Formats: sequence, C-alpha cells, structure tokens
Amino acid sequence: MKTKDLMKPIIKCLSPDSTIKEAVNFLKINGDEKRQGSEVLPVVDQAGAIIGILSMHDILKAIHPFYLSMTETNLGNFTWDGMAESLARQAGNKTISVFMTRDVATVREKDSLMDCVNLMIKKNVHQLPVLDDRGRVSGMIYEKDIFYAITEVMLDKEKADKE
Repeated sequence: MKTKDLMKPIIKCLSPDSTIKEAVNFLKINGDEKRQGSEVLPVVDQAGAIIGILSMHDILKAIHPFYLSMTETNLGNFTWDGMAESLARQAGNKTISVFMTRDVATVREKDSLMDCVNLMIKKNVHQLPVLDDRGRVSGMIYEKDIFYAITEVMLDKEKADKE
C-alpha cells in the first residue's frame, strides 16, 4: 500500500499571512463526512512550496499566554473563568506565521506506509503532508489512518489462521 492510498486530500492550503480565524474556518470545513474537519493544514509560499503546517495544537498556542509557561507559582484564588474565550477572541486576527510549525517532514504519494511510519516515529509526529510529483501538497496522511490499515491486516491474518 502506498501513501496515496490512505492520504486525505487537501482542498485548501494556508498562506503565512492568513489569520488564525481564517485557519480555524478552513480546519473546520477541510475534511470528509467521517471527520468534522481536518486536524492540520499545510502552509505554502507564493510558489506553492510547503513552508509549514498549522495544527489545532498551534492554534491553542495562540491563546496561551506566554507568562503561564514561565511560572510554576501558585496563583491562589486567581480565576481562569472566561480567560480562554477572551484570549480566543483576541487571537482571531493574528497571522499564522507566528504560530505555525516550520520544521515539516513530508512524504511523497508513491512512498510506502513503512516510509511514513519510519518518519513519524523518528520525527515524533502524528501526521505528514503528502507531496505530488511536482512537490506540491496533495494531501495529509495521519497516524490513526495508518494504524487502522495495519490493524485491519493484522486482524484479517488472525482470522485466516483460525479458519
């Protein structure tokens, strides 16, 4: 089985000057019926070359105040109620170039699933952008889709052995 056989096609890529709000809208609609949207979107330059990805985790970083990661101090009776919502409203107009992941491992459509597994393990990532023959992003392959494909084979083998 090849990467192309399991990848989810990408309908829309982001540019580095896209806003968080635009990215959220694309993430919510870029998917199939089984999944309500996508988990990550590629970020491409004007020539269409991949320069990063933006994930749900990256968007959460956009609303996370920097000072929270700098302290282990007990803040006592400080209340967090409504803070995430307030920061989300403020983050909507920020550009994604600040929050996107720039070090992106990629695979080609013709690569094997083992190539994907190897890269995911080495880079500790859960998804990989898939590039076509021209080097353009054509889809994403997700760890969970590979997992389900290999466990299907594993379980079918066990079933065949019992018969």
